[in-house]
Amino acid sequence: MRQLQPDTLIKNPLGRPLVSSVVIACSAIELWRVVGRFEGFDVFIPALARITMTGSGVGSLRKKWFHDGNIAVEQLNSHDAQAMHMTWTTIYNTLGVARLWAAMSVESLGEHQARATWTIIAEPLEASDKEGFEQFIQDFADRALGNVRRLLG
Repeated sequence: MRQLQPDTLIKNPLGRPLVSSVVIACSAIELWRVVGRFEGFDVFIPALARITMTGSGVGSLRKKWFHDGNIAVEQLNSHDAQAMHMTWTTIYNTLGVARLWAAMSVESLGEHQARATWTIIAEPLEASDKEGFEQFIQDFADRALGNVRRLLG
């Protein structure tokens, strides 16, 4: 009998990063208070019905419940409130995403202006619809950051 070895189904996605960015007339700290809360994305993503958390800090799990019945479970990989950036990985979803890694960062552009940047690398479950999938991901992130602009602008 073969001896079992450590294994995992979590793998980083391959592909080009999709980047969404928004500049808002507010301080970087104000912007980070909105987009830097791993548990708070439902504030700027109206498609989310609710979010539940298991644990806190790096390693915690976020379960996102969408109004359309879909769900996504994501793990927080890194979070640096001082540097204003975090990363996470999707570990389960019903959205047709095979693998997804994302990063959110905020940078100050002066006392009353800041930029939020959301970077996503994702692979679709069905490789045949890569172009449509990438456009869906890009549109989703662009709409979400547009909502942040409306909240703070």
